[in-house]
Amino acid sequence: MLKFFAKYKFFGIVLLVLSAIIITVMYQALDPKKVLPVYQPDDVTAELVDSTVQHVRKYHTIANFSLTNQNGKTVTQHNYDDKIYVADFFFTTCQTICPIMTDHMVEIQEKLKNDSEVLLLSHSVTPEIDSVAQLKKYAVEKGVDDDKWNLVTGDKKAIYELARKSYLAAKDVPFSQYDLIHTENFVLVDKKKRIRGFYDGTNPEDITRLLEDIEVLKTEE
Repeated sequence: MLKFFAKYKFFGIVLLVLSAIIITVMYQALDPKKVLPVYQPDDVTAELVDSTVQHVRKYHTIANFSLTNQNGKTVTQHNYDDKIYVADFFFTTCQTICPIMTDHMVEIQEKLKNDSEVLLLSHSVTPEIDSVAQLKKYAVEKGVDDDKWNLVTGDKKAIYELARKSYLAAKDVPFSQYDLIHTENFVLVDKKKRIRGFYDGTNPEDITRLLEDIEVLKTEE
């Protein structure tokens, strides 16, 4: 009997290893790893995308920018190199969706305060009102962590182009008072400057989904 088992020992080991591999493959097939999509302008409703980029179906990334934050410091793409970040558009005097969006950004900031991989970026759509001093006042009132979250102002045309050509997060309204209506969207950007998700910044369930997707993105990166 011992000779029998000795004779087939190698076969048994091979069978055991193959069984383990088959079980692992079946488990992964039944419970696949979540992968976030990479969004292109062609994937987004046309009203949020500038006509010059609506046709783009691949290789879309956030354009370079140079803006000024709540501390009067210049903020560029380099501040977000090798970082995942959440971007949005707002203005400090907004009395409708912006306070809710800002409160949710504060929540994200708090939950990720010790996570050096993730940053936040909020663009003012009324830069003529939101001076550095105004942004600083707003930042202090809301408890913004300067190391984690930039509130930025700058050239109005540059910000509007970022909103519609890069982040795909604002409606163009020609001849209106502000010429643009920002959405409630929070935009998730990966380390390669690609858009990986859109979330309703006024919806608590979407904030939960955003936080979960950040963790998914970190495993991918």
